[in-house]
Amino acid sequence: MPQLTIGYSTLAERAANIRFPSGDFAFSLFVQNPQQQTFVAPAGVEVVMVEGIGVARSRNQALRSCQSELLIFGDDDVVFHSGELRRAVAEFEKNPKLVLLLLAATDEQGKLRKRYPREREKLNLFNCARAATYEIMLRPQAVRSLGVSFDESFGAGAKHYLGDEYIFISDLIKKGARCEFAPIYVASHSADSSGERWGSREDRLARAAVFDRVFGPVSWLVRIGFALRRYRQLGGLGKALAFVFGR
Repeated sequence: MPQLTIGYSTLAERAANIRFPSGDFAFSLFVQNPQQQTFVAPAGVEVVMVEGIGVARSRNQALRSCQSELLIFGDDDVVFHSGELRRAVAEFEKNPKLVLLLLAATDEQGKLRKRYPREREKLNLFNCARAATYEIMLRPQAVRSLGVSFDESFGAGAKHYLGDEYIFISDLIKKGARCEFAPIYVASHSADSSGERWGSREDRLARAAVFDRVFGPVSWLVRIGFALRRYRQLGGLGKALAFVFGR
């Protein structure tokens, strides 16, 4: 069994777009396909059909079924870099207590997808909010032992279309898991992202729900700080106030 499994979430009609990296990796496809279209996977690639919609369902199935020591999540439009994947694997070999490593990515033009820390740092509830799923490498057995999984009420295809990665990492941190960031650029992905949508009432409510899920009764305080920094993206002062009050 290879040390690392890459678990791709996809639809059957998009699975052929996946570009598998070279190297000694295991590959699993978690296919959500309400139409039950026929899909033939490349040789050696495990295919698991996942019922229902919402990408968090696929991530949870990957967590449950992964037998490798390490797991990283992929989408059908993500291109992984083999050398950087091996660098990330080496970080786990050096740190046996490390449960999750948050990594970095570029867009299709080679530009950084966001502002990343330049140095390695420990993750907390405030510095992992912009995590992308394909930036997450983890020890699935350790995550399972802590009873943590993706909240299926959040993420693409769910009622609240964003925040599933942030909630997942936050739940691990609350359980005492060792979670860190390392500036290792493991993947390339389109600059477009559902997490960058702003301005509509749907967007405000989704973000407010994420903060409620992570911070509970004190989430309104965190929303105030967020609104002060992002009131232009939220659509101005009035919409920023609506976000603070969850409206």
